[in-house]
Amino acid sequence: MSYDERRALVVPEHPEISIGRQAELLDISRSGFYYVARENPEDKKHIDMLDAIYTDYPFFGSRRMHYELIDRYQVSLCREQIQRLMRKMGIEAIYPKKALNTSIPDASHKKYPYLLKDVVASYPNHIWGTDITYIRTEEGWAYLVALIDWYSRYVIAWEVSISMETEFCLSNLHRALAIAVPNIHNSDQGVQFTDGKYVGILENKKINISMDGRGRCMDNIFTERLWRTVKYENVFLSSYRNAPEARLGFEKYFPFYNEKRRHQSLDRRTPAEVYFEKR
Repeated sequence: MSYDERRALVVPEHPEISIGRQAELLDISRSGFYYVARENPEDKKHIDMLDAIYTDYPFFGSRRMHYELIDRYQVSLCREQIQRLMRKMGIEAIYPKKALNTSIPDASHKKYPYLLKDVVASYPNHIWGTDITYIRTEEGWAYLVALIDWYSRYVIAWEVSISMETEFCLSNLHRALAIAVPNIHNSDQGVQFTDGKYVGILENKKINISMDGRGRCMDNIFTERLWRTVKYENVFLSSYRNAPEARLGFEKYFPFYNEKRRHQSLDRRTPAEVYFEKR
């Protein structure tokens, strides 16, 4: 059961069990239950525009976003507005620079070194990569996390949430590890992936932990390509009303992506064919 589904089981007016105790029993955070996405309608419109531009040009920073908004949508936002919205979406231009943070780090969390310099994924479950992306819906924004096998491009597990709290990433990790265990797990330095609970699971499984260097553009390129594919082939075509509807759509799309969609880089084979052939 997903984090959002467990949250929906909380009964605020329960005569005997407090909200805090219900949250504990359902393994969700109390703050997560009270979370309500409050958004400015104009922000929603502008975020959807930025999302489309970023999917086309993930190397655009706020300056080039500014001019592309004018050219494509005849909308003019100052760079400060664009930077604020990009931070809310959790995105930044992917090129070497002093970076805004793709995922906001926590200074108190331990960071791990990048282990993949000159390393090529050589077999299934050699390297898993993970990341979070913004998903547009008619009612507001949602977030998608996925774990992808770098060798085969196979999506091991995915999860959707209306917030970027760590719990939905933990839920996704548990589901993935029920399928297999990688040699190396690679992520950015965001608070979700440096959380003690998250890295503790990886350490207990004896998984080598790799984290992208700040401002490195190619460290998680397979996941970036996945996001582009998912958005063009599913999200932008579907106009999901809300996060639950997006979840239903992804339940149909990811089996197609894994089992039917052939990749030129895989010699026209599907991710599932490559992932399972050598296991």
